[in-house]
Amino acid sequence: MCNACIIENVKSSMLSRRSLFRTSAAVGVAAMAAGLTTAKTALAQSSGKVVDLTHAYDRNFPTFDGKPGIEMEKVVDFAKDGYTIYKLTIFEHTGTHIDAPLHFTADGTSVADLEPANLVCPLCIIDIKAKAKDDGNAMVMKSDIEAWVSANGEIPKGACVAMNSGWAAKVAAPEYRNTPDGAFAFPGFSKEATDLLTEIGAASIGVDTLSLDPGNSKDFAVHYSWLPSGHYGIENLANLDSLPAKGATIFVGAPKHKAGTGGPARVMAMV
Repeated sequence: MCNACIIENVKSSMLSRRSLFRTSAAVGVAAMAAGLTTAKTALAQSSGKVVDLTHAYDRNFPTFDGKPGIEMEKVVDFAKDGYTIYKLTIFEHTGTHIDAPLHFTADGTSVADLEPANLVCPLCIIDIKAKAKDDGNAMVMKSDIEAWVSANGEIPKGACVAMNSGWAAKVAAPEYRNTPDGAFAFPGFSKEATDLLTEIGAASIGVDTLSLDPGNSKDFAVHYSWLPSGHYGIENLANLDSLPAKGATIFVGAPKHKAGTGGPARVMAMV
């Protein structure tokens, strides 16, 4: 093939590629615009108020077994190196965190494999502060869910249903975990309640305490039924009093380490 022919072929190829790139870019921009329009429409339905449902934590944050949930070791120092890095040793179930199905079953879904659509969903808050004030091991019962539905309408499929017991206010005190004599005491869900939520089609539950089950549970009935059935839970939620019973959307920033049974998460809600 002559040099002129080669040059013409190269020019033709370059023009074809440029045309392809222009077409692809136009399609991409159109798709992005459609996505942004959808997102803006969804956001327009809220006031734009964002509430952080996450506790800041360190080695002193309460944990179920009483051991520090995180240790921080400074391995690079700004004064010496010009920047700072910490080595973190983290217990998966500390702070505001996720309980994945794998936490209470041999072969359940890991935290890395949770369905993304279930991490951004409607938030329904059931307030049991009145009975938790008199009973440190108060539970969300089936009747509490039925009363919520009667007052607020149906719980949407895929929703996160959170218990607000008022316990988050105790997080800096020993009473967050146990009574003065050392017995576990904090509210949680009853199995009859989570069985109903399974029927309804809720995707997750959340609590403002150390555990999905109440402190005096001996069999972890909620953990052993809710998690193995493919659902997940959120423990140690904060600031639920800043949200209405219905109408908020929760955003669960679940960690994504392979084969994880859960882990600390940044959880927020928009209303």
